[in-house]
Amino acid sequence: MNLNNELKNGILISAIGKYSNLIIQFILLAILSRLLTPHEFGVVAIVNVFLVFFTMLIDMGIGPAIIQNKTLTDQQVNSIFSFTILLSIILSILFALMAKPIALFYNNTHLFSVSLIMSLALLTSGLNMVPQSILLKQKRFLEVNFAQVFSSVLSGIVGCVLAFNNFSYYALIVSVIVKNTTMFVIIFHKAKLKVTRKIEKKDLKAIYSFSKNQFLFNLINYFSRNLDNILIGKFISTSALAYYDKAYTLSLYPNQILTNVITPVVQPIMSEYEDQKDIIKKTYLSLSKILALLGMPLTVFLVFSSKEIIYILFGLQWGGSIEIFKILAISVWIQMILSSTGAIFQSANRSDLLLISGILSAILNVGSILVGIWTGKIEYLAIILVVSFSINFIQANYLLMIKVFQSQQLEFYKNLLEPFLISIMVFVPLFAIQVFMHNSPLFLVFVLKSLISLIVFIIGMNLTGNMNFIKGILKRGKDEIN
Repeated sequence: MNLNNELKNGILISAIGKYSNLIIQFILLAILSRLLTPHEFGVVAIVNVFLVFFTMLIDMGIGPAIIQNKTLTDQQVNSIFSFTILLSIILSILFALMAKPIALFYNNTHLFSVSLIMSLALLTSGLNMVPQSILLKQKRFLEVNFAQVFSSVLSGIVGCVLAFNNFSYYALIVSVIVKNTTMFVIIFHKAKLKVTRKIEKKDLKAIYSFSKNQFLFNLINYFSRNLDNILIGKFISTSALAYYDKAYTLSLYPNQILTNVITPVVQPIMSEYEDQKDIIKKTYLSLSKILALLGMPLTVFLVFSSKEIIYILFGLQWGGSIEIFKILAISVWIQMILSSTGAIFQSANRSDLLLISGILSAILNVGSILVGIWTGKIEYLAIILVVSFSINFIQANYLLMIKVFQSQQLEFYKNLLEPFLISIMVFVPLFAIQVFMHNSPLFLVFVLKSLISLIVFIIGMNLTGNMNFIKGILKRGKDEIN
């Protein structure tokens, strides 16, 4: 099977699983947002910041390293898996011991019990890392997606039942634990892994050089992406964190719907071409153009439909998220393309440049967050972050095009011209609706904006010839990038 077919089949399978999973998560989030208060979501958001950090410590870049290394033996993989189990147990205990300090730092007694239970979510998350990486390495995308969808359905049912029975934020936490546990039960059997009593140091060294840079990138990226939540919860308020977190999470959904369908497939397949930079470059240019064609018009739609989206999805109690979401939505297309660059760096075996990009990104994001928190307004914080994301977009593509591919940046930015023109076409009617129908019923306005945006988008795609470009990628069996 050639590269184009592998990518198409992998992306198709990944899309089915990801979209099914996202629909389930969306429904669950919409239900829980009406059953739980912003304060309850804020409590969980605070603890989740620390959970993500400890999850990253467990991962240590091991997952991508397993996918990238084509010479690992079964014995080495089993040894690495046993190491991650031990590490997951140790860090879960440490996380539980952190419950009291976290509660004291935020002066919130509810955080103590929440943190204790969250330690189980950390443990179950760590157990999944190696089995899932093995299945992705073997390109068994269908089995991974089935496990994700099934575990999401089961955990969603459990979460809703608990919320209906007034379990407050514990409904969110237990739902995560159920999802991780179910996922592990399914994929552990399929990955055919064994737990070994002896963990060999040489087995860990086999992935050290790659995982080291990946881990350092993840560590730096963590603080640049989560410092805002830590500081908002401490210096502004729990409810403000809930509004901000809800808007930020919603702004990431296009990434999950589009980019995150593609990137899990890219590295396992493209890693086999790490010495053929021209193939990786052409693949990146094609992917970035697709993401721009979808992301730029979508950004315009989200900015103009922020009020309708927040109220329809989450209810009237989440009005505090509207302006924040409107601001963050400006960066949606930037985030979509930027999120795909990590897999390209990995595929080219340039985790060193990925680390440099992460350091530059962290400096900008952390500085922006500190200035935003200093202003005391989460809306100002959102504006400054959008500027930071834009600068990071430029530096990441500079490293890719100049340092990795030894090409010209103009070759990349040419991809953005036609998507920009289509976005302008979408902007005009949405602006008119915003001006003349601002007092009309929310649902009616949302439907009208959606239909007009879709029609104008299709017209724009045809006028610029990009509809044929997309059809060619979907229909042709030959390698589009050669």
